[in-house]
Amino acid sequence: MLLLIPGPVQTRPEVRACMAEDIAPWDEDFIAEYAAMRPRIVQIAGGLAGQHVSLPLPGCGHMVIEAAIRTFVPAGEKVLVVRNGGYAERLARLASAAGRVVVPLDGPDNVPMAPEILARALEQNPDCGHVAIVVSETGTGIINDPEVLGPVIAAAGRRMICDAVSGFGVVPFRMADHPECDVVVFTSNKCLEGLPGFGFAVAPIARLEACRGQAGSWALDLADVYDHALRSGWGSFRFTPAVQALRAFGKAMAIYEAEGGQPARLARYSRNRDVMYAGLQALGFTPYVAPEFQGPIIVNVYQPVDPNWNLATFQRGMKARGVILSDFSSTRKPSMRFGCIGAIGEEDIRFALKQAEAVLEAMRVGTRAAA
Repeated sequence: MLLLIPGPVQTRPEVRACMAEDIAPWDEDFIAEYAAMRPRIVQIAGGLAGQHVSLPLPGCGHMVIEAAIRTFVPAGEKVLVVRNGGYAERLARLASAAGRVVVPLDGPDNVPMAPEILARALEQNPDCGHVAIVVSETGTGIINDPEVLGPVIAAAGRRMICDAVSGFGVVPFRMADHPECDVVVFTSNKCLEGLPGFGFAVAPIARLEACRGQAGSWALDLADVYDHALRSGWGSFRFTPAVQALRAFGKAMAIYEAEGGQPARLARYSRNRDVMYAGLQALGFTPYVAPEFQGPIIVNVYQPVDPNWNLATFQRGMKARGVILSDFSSTRKPSMRFGCIGAIGEEDIRFALKQAEAVLEAMRVGTRAAA
């Protein structure tokens, strides 16, 4: 089965094979294996040894995002959330539920946030100490580039929280070049092509030390994750982790590094994106995002207006032909997503496009463009 969703992604057999072993998380061999992963994660994030640290947290992306907000934004204080997509709306909900005051900066969900708009919002909200951005908005496919928005945040003297869950390891970013960044968060199962089960944060040590005790949660306190490592060692865990997923992530990182790291993976995903974007247009679909704003993670198109169209029927038809797509839309207008990430290449995209054409014909969907 070919997964064309923005996560969990298609993985390689040697990554999946790691799930077949029973592992004791406190075994000395596994402790050494885990400890060796942490500096490699910092390196992928563009951090510096001795200045930045990786902070694994069992669970999904939403959990590590909430942990980042709780750790770095004091309770009751304001955080400006760049809200131009469904996952930014989720981030805002997490922050609000954690007792932080959300100041939304809304924008169209198919256009990245413009730096001048962000600059104006920061001028108008001098009491917002943090800005939270979703780098790769997997509801639509746009990229809120921290290389563009980060300097605006730095110039205003504010701090940045980067939700890089679906773009980490592909969208260019180096923490060492962004002293305004408190934390970048991601998961094991997106562009690094691991399996679900872990969230990760990379943060400056100095900021962690300055933010002790303000999370209001033991489980979701990244400063406590750091302090535990100082006390018990970098291969230790606070709570029982998803050890098989962590071993699989280590294997996935080795494959990532052998492929050529961020530039190579961005190039492969960009080729996938280009084939997908052009192929869907050739089938008559209308892209949700203009080509100049289209990121490399997913391609989103408007759902057809044909009376024979039904997203669930299309998704089931694709699954019957060996392709799994997302079966829901999180955009402001009905759309559907075609993932471009995972252990796939252009030939997989072309296969999926052929299946899409066949399913559309079987459904007798003739009008495929948006109204």
